[in-house]
Amino acid sequence: MENTKEISALLNLIDDPDEDVFGAVSSKIVEYGLRIIPSLENLWETTPDEEIQERIELLIHRLHYTDLVEDFRQWNLAGHFDLMVGALLACKFQYPDIATAAALQDIEKIRRNIWLELNNYLTPLEQIRIVTGILYGYYSLKGAEVAYSDVNDFLINKVLESKRGNQMSNGVLYLILCDLLDIPVKALAIPKQFILAYFKPGYSNEPKEQLINKIEFFIEPSTGQVFTHKDIEAYFKRISVPATHSYFKPLNNKKVIQHLLEEMSKCFTTEKNSYKKSELLNLANLLD
Repeated sequence: MENTKEISALLNLIDDPDEDVFGAVSSKIVEYGLRIIPSLENLWETTPDEEIQERIELLIHRLHYTDLVEDFRQWNLAGHFDLMVGALLACKFQYPDIATAAALQDIEKIRRNIWLELNNYLTPLEQIRIVTGILYGYYSLKGAEVAYSDVNDFLINKVLESKRGNQMSNGVLYLILCDLLDIPVKALAIPKQFILAYFKPGYSNEPKEQLINKIEFFIEPSTGQVFTHKDIEAYFKRISVPATHSYFKPLNNKKVIQHLLEEMSKCFTTEKNSYKKSELLNLANLLD
């Protein structure tokens, strides 16, 4: 590695008790990028002091996070807003070395199983029954309450591994599959819920006040249960919120990933982990 002497000098200063010195050293180390991580990992393995190990862990996290910020910036600038790519980028926050091949293979297997059952003569409800039957029946995906106790509940790689996710993560998986299969299912920003809706053709050309009329039905993604317009009206009455037209505007993929990052941030409530909450909200703000 280049500048070996400078790197060695910087690594020797990681245990400096002066916070200003450590701050300056940290900034210099981060400038080296991901290539300095093996040196930090080697230092961690040979350092008995737990406090110094913690400093090294935070530095490694900061390096990965800096790289992730750039990944999200590029995803945003590209303008395609591929939902599967965005969801896997969100996984990298907690698992920076994630191998995405396994997740992509699992999604492709589910997509193919659904595709084999579909044909052009099915009604919207029949299409969704096939998607739901494969995903929650054949694949055995389970739903869990949104508890914010474990960030893994929001990560699609962990949902595919455990076959268990919450309304948000199962919903993202459902959306990815529908997108790959050209099924017009979109997410809605209904209060306190992450609900999906099957839209009739041509919804994007409708005035805002007509959007609700372009929805065939609604889908609760933690279980795949279908809801009618009357069910949704009853929900709004129960929570005493007017069912304004803006709630039925479909969220684009960028907004879905932004919402996912915001929900993930709620899992980090302790003072020790508060920096992760700030980082996730910063990633979400990048997508404004």
